[in-house]
Formats: sequence, structure tokens, C-alpha cells
Amino acid sequence: MANKKLKRTGLPSDLCERLNKYQIVNCQDFLSLSPLDLMRLTGQSIQKVSTLAKTVSKACAPKMVTALEMKAERCAQPSTAFFPTSLTELDEVLHGGLACGTLTEVTGPSGCGKTQFCIMLSVLATLPVSIGGLDGAVIYIDTESAFSAERLVEIARCRFPSYFCANQKLIAMTNRIHLYRELTCLDVLKRVESLEDDIILKGVKLIVVDSVASVVRKEFDTRLQGNLLERSNLLSSKAATLKYLAEEFSIPVILTNQITTRLSQSCAASSVPGSGRSDLLLSEDCWVSPDGETSYATAALGNTWSHSVNTRLIMQYLDYHSRQMIIAKSPLAPFAVFIFTIQDAGLVLQGEEGRLDLPTEGTDPGLQPIGVRSSFAYCSGRDLPSLTQAKP
Repeated sequence: MANKKLKRTGLPSDLCERLNKYQIVNCQDFLSLSPLDLMRLTGQSIQKVSTLAKTVSKACAPKMVTALEMKAERCAQPSTAFFPTSLTELDEVLHGGLACGTLTEVTGPSGCGKTQFCIMLSVLATLPVSIGGLDGAVIYIDTESAFSAERLVEIARCRFPSYFCANQKLIAMTNRIHLYRELTCLDVLKRVESLEDDIILKGVKLIVVDSVASVVRKEFDTRLQGNLLERSNLLSSKAATLKYLAEEFSIPVILTNQITTRLSQSCAASSVPGSGRSDLLLSEDCWVSPDGETSYATAALGNTWSHSVNTRLIMQYLDYHSRQMIIAKSPLAPFAVFIFTIQDAGLVLQGEEGRLDLPTEGTDPGLQPIGVRSSFAYCSGRDLPSLTQAKP
């Protein structure tokens, strides 16, 4: 809430413009100044400055709400509480789709379908509410130059052929998706901090950042002293701003993440008790280093970041054609796994049999092992992930 723009707090517009010249644009900037500084910058008396500070403080302070009021608000506006993904079984487990007003992270190895999922969701967000969309614009921050306009159109035509039968609707849809290519941490942070005006002016109903880890990992070598703390502070700032935007405008924010490797004494925890499948969470994706330590792939950016997101979906390889989507963290949904393939229409779940509810005991979404494709061996009439893997 401290990131709320001053012009949305009730302050006079001429005063906001005056403060903007001194780079004082949000509540945090204003409330960080001493009364003497505010008097000097605004030209107001101490009494008026005190009144202004109370106005700003009240506007950015989170309002108390009871659980009953929160539940009643969601029931009164069910269409704005969740964003359906059009993957029916997944939406059922998530109680309607991705929760609006929250951060949803999609993590997994390269080529597993994260960007495909984001593009598919971008199409959905522009659709009318009557057919499961949000009837709004999309802000898509692309840090890897992975976004494809051709793929966007292909998914739209194949997934909703009756709606996008006319070119006019395709043009209207593509015109509502605003793409920003930001290739440095500073550029991404500046873009995120400036999104409030775009959301209001363009009627934005979905924000996508693909990916968070890309620029951060290139610029911060955590082996160097001080870099880990600096990286954590930057990620915390970015997450706080995105959470504010999501909550203030009740829109979903989708973030993609990469994978990294962790060292562990044992990968036994990555197997699923009672599942009958040791490869489900890909314990075989552990490998033994020359010094005897075991390693496995997991979500990048560490536990601090994993606690910043509300929902974590993990995508991983199953075989040549199939992949798994895991609900690894959610305030509403149980731990569950879905099998999916990537087709012309985007992600397609493999029917009801693709869903597997798994025990949650000992599962930490910040340490969840992730299957990474290196090579596949043919075994017993089906393709299975091999036991070998090179470190990313």
C-alpha cells in the first residue's frame, strides 16, 4: 500500500504535480520526509502539512476486514475473485482458477511450457466475462524475448475457433496485449513501479512477468559478498509492488521462474510415499557429485522468494510428449498433479486420469525437486526420464 500514487490519495492535483518534480510520487516517498522537509517542498504551514500527512497515511494504511466480510465480498463478486485458466480440472482444484489479487508463480525447466501457459492466459484475459475471460487488457513484461505474436494468434484461433472466426476480433485481442521487453533488473523494477497508471488508463486485468529470474540471475553473482542481500532486497521490493497492484486492483499477477540446483545429503524426500511411482516427483533427477553429495533441480531465487508468492505451480517433464503440472503451494488447493501436453491450442490436460492427489507431508514448495529433461530411455514400452542429468 505504500506504493500507492499520491494522486490517488485525495491530495490536490497541483500539489501532486509539484511534489512529482522532486521525485515524490507515492505514499512511501511522502511519509519518509520530515515535517520540515514537507513544509519546504509544499510551501504549507506545519498544521496543513500535518493534515496532509494524515490524509496520505490513511489512504495507504491497510483497512481492517473480518473473515466474514472477505468471504461475503468474494461471494458477491465471484466473477472477479478467480481467473479461470480454461483447464477445467485444474480450475476445479483451485476453486475457480487463479486467485485475483494474488501472485502466482509458474516454475520449471526451459521448454516445459511456462511461456506457452502465459500466452494462453493472455488470450483468455481479453475474452468477455461471459465466456470465461476478464474482458480487459494485459501487460506482458518479457525479459527473455520469448513472447511470440504468431503463437498468440495460433492459440487464440485453435482454442476458441468460434469466437476468433473473424480477423477483427483477432486484431482487437492483440491490440489489448501490451508487451514490454525489459532486459535489466533496473528496467524491470522501473516498469513495475510505473504500472499503476497503465492499469487505470488501459483497463488492465492481467500482469505477466516472464521471467523474474532471468535478469536477476544474470546480474547478481551470489557467490560475491553482499550480492545475495542486494538480490533479496530487490526481489522483495519487486514482490511488494506487484502484490500491492494485485490487491489494489484485484487482478491476477503471473510470474515465471527458472530452476537451479541444490546440494543435499539425500534425495529420498523427493519420492512420494504410497504413490507407487518413484519418478512422480522425479527423485531420479538427483545425481551424485564426485565428493559424494547429492544434487537436484528446484525452483530458483531461494526460500525468501518462494514465501513472497501466494501460489506456486511447478511444470516438469514426464516423457517425450507429456509434462506434469504440480500445485506445490496454494492457500486454497490441495497438493495435486496434472498431466498435460502442449498442442496448437496451448496446454491440454490429459483428462480426469491426469489428476493425482498426493500426500503433503514433508513437502516444502521452496525445495520441491523438479524433473529436468536431459535424455529419455525407452523402457517397458514407454518413455521415462533417464537417471542422468547435467547440472544447469
